[in-house]
Amino acid sequence: MARRWQQHKGLIVQLSLSQNWKPLDDPQTGHRLERRSQPGSARLYLQRQADGLGRYVLEQSLQALAGGIPTLVGIGLRAILYRLMLRMEGLAAIEAGVRLRFASHIRLRAGSYLDQGVYIHACPTGVTIGPRTLVMHGSILHVYNFRNLPHAGITIGADSLIGEMNVVRGQGGVSIGDRVYTSPLVQIIAVNHVFDDPARPFVEQGITAEGIVIEDDVWIGSGAVITDGVHVGKGAVVAAGAVVTKDVPPHTVVGGVPARVIKEIALEAAPDMPKSSQRGQVYF
Repeated sequence: MARRWQQHKGLIVQLSLSQNWKPLDDPQTGHRLERRSQPGSARLYLQRQADGLGRYVLEQSLQALAGGIPTLVGIGLRAILYRLMLRMEGLAAIEAGVRLRFASHIRLRAGSYLDQGVYIHACPTGVTIGPRTLVMHGSILHVYNFRNLPHAGITIGADSLIGEMNVVRGQGGVSIGDRVYTSPLVQIIAVNHVFDDPARPFVEQGITAEGIVIEDDVWIGSGAVITDGVHVGKGAVVAAGAVVTKDVPPHTVVGGVPARVIKEIALEAAPDMPKSSQRGQVYF
């Protein structure tokens, strides 16, 4: 099948509908490109699951042995056994039914928590969950970087909360700060398809992967979508259902589709406001 070259915002990929991605260099520019290999083999499957056959056997065996045990007994066993396959600093709690792929690239810091149904695919560039950060039921943290994208990965800071059924895609890199709360059904997607040419299917036109940065003390409301290339400033609030396509200034509230600034948050609370009220409340 003929291959096509596509360049978009500095990212170049070689595209072919019937192939899977492998790195390739453009002989003219020296840019990193991508070439697909034939799908369907056991070897390809293993390459999508772990660093090698030995790691695959280890990780799958540990999860089969201890991954489904409920209650504190299961949490305790996983806190001991899973250290053999991932990086755990101090004590971290992993509930039953958590799925981990490329576990050797997962780092759980002290006090972090993975709720039931969480799925983490760390791929080569890794996922880090900060101290005392909670990842709630059904959330997906998915790097899935098989295109050798240079900034892929997901990093979440301390004391944050990833709400129920969130999706975080880290092909372009996702950096989430401290004390960031995301409500249920939030999507943070650091990858996008190019579709500029109406004469070709979008799957032949390449991708962008610019990355997403969410600074400290941000609250993201239910159902919001943060798209690739966005920087959310410190202390910002994203309203429920918003689709954020541009940078969010610090200490602002944005909402709508596409999102726009609808309010600025005063840096100093009114002097007659009770101290307990100044802290605010988070509604999911």
